[in-house]
Order: sequence, then C-alpha cells, then structure tokens
Amino acid sequence: MKQSQIKDLYRFIFKSYDKPFLKEHIKKFMELDEYLPYSSTFFCVTNTQDLTFEYISKNYTACLGLDAKVLKTHGMRYFWNRIHPDDIDAWLSALNKLMEFTLGEISKPKRKDTNYTWNFRIKNGDGVYVNIIQNTTPLVFDSDGKPIIGLAHYTVLDPNIKMDITASAKLLNSKNEYETLYFNNFSQKLLNEGVSNRERDVIRLLVLNYTSKEISNKLNISSHTVDTHRRNILKKFNLSSTGELVGMIKMNQHWL
Repeated sequence: MKQSQIKDLYRFIFKSYDKPFLKEHIKKFMELDEYLPYSSTFFCVTNTQDLTFEYISKNYTACLGLDAKVLKTHGMRYFWNRIHPDDIDAWLSALNKLMEFTLGEISKPKRKDTNYTWNFRIKNGDGVYVNIIQNTTPLVFDSDGKPIIGLAHYTVLDPNIKMDITASAKLLNSKNEYETLYFNNFSQKLLNEGVSNRERDVIRLLVLNYTSKEISNKLNISSHTVDTHRRNILKKFNLSSTGELVGMIKMNQHWL
C-alpha cells in the first residue's frame, strides 16, 4: 500500500460521522490494520449496546498477550472481568459521570465531535495488571443521542506506573482543536469519600512518623484503637503495610 493510499484511508475513517456506514468503516479499519506497525497501542470498534467488539486490531495480542478470538467471542464482559478489582468502582463512576455530562451538557449535534479518555488496569496474558489509557471517539448514536458504537484506542503502559483513575471529555472546536470540557479524578474522590474523619486524623499523624502510642496520646484514644484504625485503613486501600500507605499519601499530599 502506498503512502497516499494510507492517507486516503485515514481521511475516510475519520471523516464526519453524520451518516456513518459502519460496515464500510470496519472494512477500511481491517485494510488499514494490515499495514500499521506493531506498537503499544491497539484499537477496537466497540458496541456498548450489544456489549461486543465489532473489530479488534492485530496489536491487541501483541500488547496484552491475549487471544483476540476469545475477546471477539465473549465481548465486553470478558474484558471487564480482567480489570483490576480495585479499579472497578472508580472506573464505573468515571463512565457514569462521562455519560451524565454528555447527555446533560453537550448538545446532540456536537456529540459527534466529542472525544473521551479514561484509564484502568487490566490483567494481561502473564497475569500482570498493566495500565491502560482508553481514548474513545463515538461513531454511532441511538435515537436519544447516546453514543453506542465507538472507535477506542488503548495504550498500554508499564504496571509500575502509579496512576489515578481519571476521566475527561473533549470537544472539537471551530479551529479543529480539542478543548477539554470535563475532567475528574475518581481515585482521589474514592480516597476522600472512603475514609472516616478519625481515620483521616490517624493517617495525618502516621505521615508525620508518629507511633501508635504517640497517636493515642494526641487523639486521646487507646493504642489498641489506633491499631484497629490502622488495620482498617490498610484494608480499605488494599495495602499490606503502613509504609505503603504513607508512600501513597505522600504522592497525593493535597488530600491531607
């Protein structure tokens, strides 16, 4: 395929979606996918109405070590089952808020020019949870203007990178530039909402390297109660040590 032909395919795929012809789009995706290089990004055509993937690019297996045929057969439920359990609540909250924002704040004619980004961790073929950044552009809408079919790009990042779960919505302006209309940090929100005031007091003092006995004196509670709070805090954040807790909090110091 010549460079000019690839450029023509890009123009076709990303042109106006006022009257999308999905079968034609998928045919062009398949043609283009054959010539795209292997990379840390794969793409899918997603159908949220049927919970299926209309198309899965070849890089899916290269990125995650998983079988594309299994994903095609079992659809989104299979994909969701591989998301890190600690990310589920924040991920669902992110999707829900993005949809609420779209239906409440973006007019139907402009929804075809929106672009959405969110992230989560997913278990790859080696059983390792890697970071995924998903960027989705709607292709088809239902009668209420709700996006149901989209072009989703997934970028895979190192599992050791610490990432809050965030979500954003962007809108293409008259200059063909994306403007951010919405952004939210859902990991931070869970951090704020999941801890009691007393647990918050204990965390603040732990970050200052106070012992349980010193914390009990400052808060006028028993050392046993402090230790109970510490165990509950670690359980809530799925951490194994106070050191991990302190490290996480120091990365989010604006929370204190």
